Amino acid sequence: MIKLYHVPGTRGIRVIWAMEELGIPYEIELIDFSAEYRETPEWRSKNPVGKVPAMEDGDLTIFESGAMVQYLLDKYGEGRLQPVPGSDDHARYLQWSWFAESTFARPLGEIVNHRRAIPEAFQSERSINEMQQRAHTCLEALDQHIANQPYLLGDSFSAADIMMGYSLYICDLLAPTDKYKNSARYWEHLQTHSGCRIALTAGR
Repeated sequence: MIKLYHVPGTRGIRVIWAMEELGIPYEIELIDFSAEYRETPEWRSKNPVGKVPAMEDGDLTIFESGAMVQYLLDKYGEGRLQPVPGSDDHARYLQWSWFAESTFARPLGEIVNHRRAIPEAFQSERSINEMQQRAHTCLEALDQHIANQPYLLGDSFSAADIMMGYSLYICDLLAPTDKYKNSARYWEHLQTHSGCRIALTAGR
């Protein structure tokens, strides 16, 4: 059985959501999210930079949530949640999956790092505002794309929506805005998926 090492509210949400959608049996082991534990050799053997999540499938240990989702699709998905590799739709699927993490989630992660690394008295609101604006630029692009369709690939729900859903979740927490109505509608719709609801509450 797949084991996911998870902390509620973190990127393991994507992996849980994907496993729920695919009907893959799994177990969750909640870990100590303290910096002290994440620096231990025990945890670094699972994630070499001390972050979460990590996933085990038999003898395989893998880190990076997007890689976990893609691995699950390729090994267990039987063609579900992604278009045919090599197709134009698969290229778009990859584009939005990577956009969700490497472009959209990046400034949001920088807000977390800024607040964690710098004492509150020395935190720069200017820096935080700039990161929020970068996230809102991503929201604007998403808002335009999703205007006349329910999912990133049109009528078909895919793992790209799972990847994007987590980025929208943390955007609501770190850079909230009511400016982008299509993106808000899209995120509300994603939350009607039972896999999303289970993933968001897992371990709480």
